[in-house]
Amino acid sequence: MPRPIEALIHTTALAHNLARARESAPDAKVWAVVKADAYGHGIERAFEGLRAADGFALLDLDEAQRLRKLDWRGPILLLEGCFEARDLELCSRLKLWHAVHCEQQIDWLAMHKTHEPHRVFLKLNSGMNRLGFAPAAFRGAWNRLNALPQVDEISLMTHFSDADAQRFGQDGIAHQLALFDELTADLPGERSLANSAATLRHATRVRSDWVRAGIMSYGGVPDFPEHDDAHWDLRPAMTLRSRIIATQNLQPGDTVGYGSSFTADKPMRIGIVACGYADGYPRHAPTGTPVLVDGLATTTVGRVSMDMLSVDLTDLPEVRFGSEVTLWGQGPRGRHLPIDAVARSAGTIGYELMCALARRVPVSTVD
Repeated sequence: MPRPIEALIHTTALAHNLARARESAPDAKVWAVVKADAYGHGIERAFEGLRAADGFALLDLDEAQRLRKLDWRGPILLLEGCFEARDLELCSRLKLWHAVHCEQQIDWLAMHKTHEPHRVFLKLNSGMNRLGFAPAAFRGAWNRLNALPQVDEISLMTHFSDADAQRFGQDGIAHQLALFDELTADLPGERSLANSAATLRHATRVRSDWVRAGIMSYGGVPDFPEHDDAHWDLRPAMTLRSRIIATQNLQPGDTVGYGSSFTADKPMRIGIVACGYADGYPRHAPTGTPVLVDGLATTTVGRVSMDMLSVDLTDLPEVRFGSEVTLWGQGPRGRHLPIDAVARSAGTIGYELMCALARRVPVSTVD
């Protein structure tokens, strides 16, 4: 028997979440963002659920090649653009669109020999302060690109830093949106502004010809815990599940796990689950992190170890050896455990847990 842990990728959930992006921004086209190997879900596994997208956005040229091998002939956008001059050759061969966020990338384009001009997305640094041209340099960059025979259409993009929250007591996108609108008002070209948070929260206010459906495509909630997946009608696309492989009866004063970080203050029954930090479960998840056992809510106890963790079965007398444990995602009895709830307990975000799924965990695709 293989070790009883597995991850399931739900293609119908992916398709549903993508449809929610369309409903939220009905006048826009949708990028399905598949960077980081589709947020840990696997591009090949996620593709069927996301193929209704108008395009795919990612970072890695290898991932772009994998999409083309899946017979995707539509747009693919490199969100960080090229990393060196020779990347432009592959952009030409694979017909990739790419972001331009610095002068070096324009220099490469100016030296590039191509028979077909490139579609580029000129990025404004409107306040995120990661990538993009500063406001004072943005128009100059547009003018340089517009003069190049190597460039066909110039689209315009930026990235909101606070679309998922309030900022200084005000709307989190207002200052960046105003700056973008001011600098691009008279420029032609399609716009791409809205990430998942902006698509869900601000789509009626943001003119975005393309929305970038990232975390929402996978059922993650960008503004959790203010809102949950039920509020936005999103469905978990990844389930991590295992089974109870042992039970222990504790007396008051007994401890659990490395470091004896949990001490029973009453008689308890705990279950040992075949899942640990080597599977991608967060080691720093404290006692009290939510979990489902046979679809019933309980919590972890003690420290997560490499291959196992412990859960409280005291109030679940029917649970026994072999019972199903849902670490996150869709569980029995129609119940589900949001990955964001597990992440919040562990002091992180659902994005990290998705991307951290370990290679040793078997993964299957289901409807």
